[in-house]
Amino acid sequence: MKNTSLILSIISLIAVVAFGILTLTKGNSKAEAAAEGEATEAAASKGDIVYVDLDRILMEYDMANDLRSVVETKVQNIQAEVNRRGQKLEKEVTSFQEKIEKGLLTRSVAEAQNQKLQQQDIEFQNYAAQKQQEIQEEQVVMMNQLSDAIQTFLDKYNAEKQYAMILTNTGGTPVITADASLDITDDVLAGLNEEYIKTKNTKSEE
Repeated sequence: MKNTSLILSIISLIAVVAFGILTLTKGNSKAEAAAEGEATEAAASKGDIVYVDLDRILMEYDMANDLRSVVETKVQNIQAEVNRRGQKLEKEVTSFQEKIEKGLLTRSVAEAQNQKLQQQDIEFQNYAAQKQQEIQEEQVVMMNQLSDAIQTFLDKYNAEKQYAMILTNTGGTPVITADASLDITDDVLAGLNEEYIKTKNTKSEE
């Protein structure tokens, strides 16, 4: 598939995207960009092999930040509910153990309550596993949405620029060093955010 490499690159960063660790450096990145002045159009020429810094795109692309915020909220809500149910079950188990130690339950009652607690534990483990799956699905959907948006934009972008190849660079891989004019990240970010804002405005007007 044409966007396989882009998807793989984003997968390598998805944990960072999902939980917002990259946002901790967002302010510094923007401040540095502002100090250097407004981004200028990429100086690369038709037929060049160019690259985009995927780390920066995932930090500064408005759609990535919006999606990350939504996913973080969903994850926090899911984890809060799992914790609440887990703590409730833990209290019931503790109460049962105290009653056993004090001899407050007959053997038959104790056996019945023990079986009930075991069943509740199985149900809780299944519930927690289901919610973990939901979290993973949220992350995958977010990754797919970002991958599709970036790939679609780059296809249209390169139809105009006609570069020989556009690489996605992540943490110095695969681009270890290159002429700065081949880094088209600023130009791509400007286009991505402009297009995303237009899309959001269009949806809000509907």
